[in-house]
Parts: sequence; C-alpha cells; structure tokens
Amino acid sequence: MNTIRFVLALALLLWAPAWSQTAEPQRSSLPSRELAPAQLLAELLRGGYILYFRHAATDFSQNDEKMKSYEDCANQRNLIDRGRSDARAAAAAIRRLGIPVERVLASPFCRTVETAQLLFGRAEKMQEVRGGPSAPADAERYAALRSILATPVRAGSNLAVVSHGNPFYSVAGPPYLAEGEAAVIRPLGSDFQVVARIRVDRWDELGGAARN
Repeated sequence: MNTIRFVLALALLLWAPAWSQTAEPQRSSLPSRELAPAQLLAELLRGGYILYFRHAATDFSQNDEKMKSYEDCANQRNLIDRGRSDARAAAAAIRRLGIPVERVLASPFCRTVETAQLLFGRAEKMQEVRGGPSAPADAERYAALRSILATPVRAGSNLAVVSHGNPFYSVAGPPYLAEGEAAVIRPLGSDFQVVARIRVDRWDELGGAARN
C-alpha cells in the first residue's frame, strides 16, 4: 500500500507542472519586445498608439471609503503637490517632444481627472477605463477597458487614458505601474501589446535619445 501511495504521489508531482502551465491563462497583451527610446518617439509622432497613465502621486493617508460621488473630492485619495509637479513636468516634456494626443479619457475619480487635466488640459470622464462593479467573481469587470486598449487609433494622433494601477495590472499583468507612470500600447484589434513603460520623470529621455 505504501508503494502504491508513493507511486501515485510521484506521478502527481511530475504531472502538476505541465497541468499548471496549461491552466494558467496566457496574457498575449504582455510586451513581446521593448521599443528603443528613439524608435518609440518616432512611433508616437506617427500616432496610432494609446498612452495609459496611472494617476500621479497621491496621499496614501486618504481613501475613498466615505465618498458620496465622484465629485466629492474631499472624501477621496487625492494628488499631493509632488504629483502635481510631476504631471506638469511630464506635460511640458510631451509638448516639447510634439507627441500628438487627440482624446483624453479619464476615470471619474478626482485624482485621475486632475492628472489628465495637468497632463493635457482636458479630461473626458469615462467609467469604462476603471472597470465595472468590484465583484471578485466577475471576470468581465475589465472587458470595456480591454476593448478600449485593443481598438485601433487613427494615424497622426494618439489616445490618452488616465486611470488606476489595478485595472491595468488586471488586463496587462505585472509589474504594477508606478504613480504617474505610463504604458505605451499598440492596439491590435482583438488584443493589444505593451511596447514600453515610461516613468513620470523620464519623458525628456525620449528626446535625448532621438538627438544621439
């Protein structure tokens, strides 16, 4: 009997890794390769990409538990002065680089709307970019965001999305975006591909790489 148990346990041990690889969903939206900075800038100037920003730095002593509406900024986690300064600096760099952005979609929270306005001077509030109701078993919570990130953007311009860390992590996988960090996304119609991540203080490096 002990011999039978040993054989069964050994078979399970050998079989489990192969099973776990097939059971784990594959994220085809993870980057297959990172574009070099000079090439990335050239692509962004041509347009057709999505810039997904996590909101800038916030006050983690605050939370959203008591908010009565999205307009109730006093009861939300909001930007701190460093976050506002970072967003303004990133905005200035994006303007200097000449990266064209047409629409700016923002999660309706105050921190995301303010970040969008500091970056681009405008914000189109959209619930879909932050996901639906937070039911743990709801696999379709981020279906609308996936659709937005997969939908092609016309040449000559780019789409900006300003939202949160959790929605992007859920559809694109690790690592988490830092506050203020942007992911550059190539929409593919039925899916999307992350081609770069740009920290909030690294936008000027694209211009430096292009000049070298």
